[in-house]
Amino acid sequence: MRNTLRATVLAAAAALLLPVTGIAADAAPTSIGPDGGAAGAAWTAAEDGQQQYPNVFIEWDVPITMSDGTVLKANVYHPADASGRPVDTQTPAVVNMTPYTKLVSNVADSALAIPGLGDALVNLFRGINLSGTPISGFGELLNAAGNGELRNFSVDRQLVKAGYTQIVVDVRGTGFSQGAWDMLRTREQTDTVEVIDWASKQGWSTGKVGMTGISYSAINQVQAAEQQPPALKAIFPIVPGSDLVNDVLAPGGGFGFNFIPLWLSAINGLKWVPDLAAVAQGKFDFKWLQDRAADPFTYLDVLMSAYTSTDMNSLDPRVKAMLNDLSAERQAWLGDPSKIQAKTFVVGGWHDLFTYSESKIYNEIPAAPGDKQLLMGNGYHITSGAEAGKPGLPPRLDVLQRAWFDKWLKGIDNGIDSYGPVTLREQGGGWVTKGGFGESAPAEEASRYRRMYLSGQRSGTANSLFDGSLTGDANGDTDRLSVAPGLTTICSNDAAQATAGFLSLLDFCAKDSRIAETNALTFTSAPVAEATTVSGPIAVRLNTVQDATDGYWTVTVNDVAPDGTSTVLTSGQLMASLREVDEANSSRSENGDYTDPRSFTSLDKQQPTVPGEATTLDIALSGTQAVLQPGHRLRVDVFAGNFPKGLPILPMLNDTGLKSQHIQLDPNRPSFVNIPVRGNTGW
Repeated sequence: MRNTLRATVLAAAAALLLPVTGIAADAAPTSIGPDGGAAGAAWTAAEDGQQQYPNVFIEWDVPITMSDGTVLKANVYHPADASGRPVDTQTPAVVNMTPYTKLVSNVADSALAIPGLGDALVNLFRGINLSGTPISGFGELLNAAGNGELRNFSVDRQLVKAGYTQIVVDVRGTGFSQGAWDMLRTREQTDTVEVIDWASKQGWSTGKVGMTGISYSAINQVQAAEQQPPALKAIFPIVPGSDLVNDVLAPGGGFGFNFIPLWLSAINGLKWVPDLAAVAQGKFDFKWLQDRAADPFTYLDVLMSAYTSTDMNSLDPRVKAMLNDLSAERQAWLGDPSKIQAKTFVVGGWHDLFTYSESKIYNEIPAAPGDKQLLMGNGYHITSGAEAGKPGLPPRLDVLQRAWFDKWLKGIDNGIDSYGPVTLREQGGGWVTKGGFGESAPAEEASRYRRMYLSGQRSGTANSLFDGSLTGDANGDTDRLSVAPGLTTICSNDAAQATAGFLSLLDFCAKDSRIAETNALTFTSAPVAEATTVSGPIAVRLNTVQDATDGYWTVTVNDVAPDGTSTVLTSGQLMASLREVDEANSSRSENGDYTDPRSFTSLDKQQPTVPGEATTLDIALSGTQAVLQPGHRLRVDVFAGNFPKGLPILPMLNDTGLKSQHIQLDPNRPSFVNIPVRGNTGW
C-alpha cells in the first residue's frame, strides 16, 4: 500500500513537472534544498516511472578499431520496442570505459534485469537500516548499492529505455580488448576520445555523447573531458580523482600499500578471462592472446620493486617515474580540470580515496555554478550515495544522473541546473546546499581561517601517547614530544579510507579513533560554546625533529564528542624529505598561513633531514565540511606513520630507520593548525 501510494505521488509529479514525452513544462520546476524539492520529485518519477521504450537490445562484443589498429570490444545497449528490436530513432550515447571487464558489468546488469527480483533486491538494499549497530557500515554499503551505485557501475536500463544508447567498453589490455593495459595514461586517454568520436558518428546516434561510471571509469571521464572532444557534452563522474599519485598511489610520498596490490591483482586476473562465446564460434582472437602474453601482469612488477629494492639505484625506473613530477608517466596521470568544457556533475565523499581532488575538480572547471555541480557525502569509495532518496536527502545517484543527461543531452528543461550547485553532507550535521566550497565559496558562506596552537598542556580528554591541548592564543610551551612508528593505524579511519571503505564495516575503527590514538600525540581544544562550522581545506604546520634522515608524518583533525568519541574529519600525510612546497599549486589564507600546502611528491626534490635538527613541515589535509556541536571539541592527532594507507618505498623506509620522531614545541617556531571556522567557538 505504501509503495503504491508513493508510486502514485511520483507519477503525478512527473505528469505535472516533467511530461514523459520528454517535453518540458512551460517553466522548469525550481530545485530547492538538498532533495531538490518538487524538481527532485519529478527527477525521481522520470527515472522510476514507465519509460518511452519497453525493452533493451544488446549488441555483444562490438569491435571498435583504434587509430593504431588495436581493437577494443564494447557491449552496446539500445532501446528496443515490444518485440525486442532496436528502435530506429536516433539517441544520445552514454559511454562507460571500464578495466573490470564487460562481463562484470553484464553480471550486475543481468541480476538487476530479472523481472521482479532486480527491483525487489534494490528496494531491499535501500530500506536496510543498521545505524546504531556495530555494523552500520555494512548497512551503508547496501544502501549505496540500492541508491544508484549498481546502475551507475553497470548498466542503467531505465536510462536506455528512456531513449539513450549505453556503451560499455573494455579499456585497452583488459577484458576482451586487445593491447597492453595503459592504466589511465596517454594511449588510454586517446582511446577514450576515439570511442566518443565513434559513438557520435553511428547511425543510431544524435551526435551527443555523455559519460558515466564509478572510480576508474570516473577518472577516465574527467581525463576525456580535458581533451575536449566536440561530441562530449556531459559527464557524471562518481568518486573521481585528478592527481592520482597524491590521491592514492603515493599520498605525501607514502606509497599506497593498501588495496592497490589486490586491485592490480584483480584486474590482471580478469584480463585473462577469454571470450568463450568467440571460442565456441571458432572466432578466437589470437591477437588478444599475444597481447596478454606480452604483458601478463601489468604494474605488479613495479609494486614488487618498490618493496624489494633496498636502494634507489636498484629501483625499477617506473617507480622512479611515478615519484618524479617531470616524468611523462607522472604528467599523464596529472589532470587539468581547467580544460573541461563538458557539463560536469562530480560526486565524492569526505572519506573517499580521492577526496582531495574532488572539490578541486569542481573549483577548477571554468563554468558557471549549475553548469557544474558538486555533491559530497560522508562516505567512502564503496558507499557513494548511501544517504539518498528520502525526504531532506539528495535524490539517488541514478536519478541525478538521469536528470543531468536529460538536461544536457536531450535539452529537457528540468531544473537540474538550479540544483546545488554544491550539495554537502556536514559531518556532525545534516545536508546543506551552498554556492561554493573552499576557494569558490561566496563571501557570505566563507569561513575565517585562524590558528589553533599545539600545546603541551594536558587536556584531560584523551587516552593517548601524549594528551596535549589546542590553544587559541600562542603559548610559550617548550616540550619535546616523541612518537614512534606503530601499527595502531590499522584500526583507523585512514585504513578504512585506503581500503576503499571495506574496513569501514568495522565501525569501532573507522568511526572512533580512540584505538589508533593510543600511539599518537593528541592536541584537544576547549569545547565550543555554540555550533561551529568547519568548511574548506586545512593545513597543519609542525616543528619536527627526526632521529634519522627522514620521517613519515600523518595528521588527522577530529571532532571529539562529550562522551570521548573521536571522529576523523580529514587527514593528511608527508614524508619529511619531500617537504618542499609547490607554491604554484598551493594556497594561503588572509593571515599568510598555508591553507593547502601542496608539496612536491618528487624524488628529485628530496631534502634529507639532519638528525637532531628542527625541520618545519607544512602538511595539507583534504577539505571538509563539518559542524562541531556545542560541547564538542577539535582535536589534532599526530602519528609517525600511516600503515596500511601509506608505506614508504623500501629505500625511503630505510632512511627513516623506523626511529622515533619528535615535535619540538617552540614559541619561536610554533606548531599549529590553520583551520577555517565560522561561529562562536568561545576559544
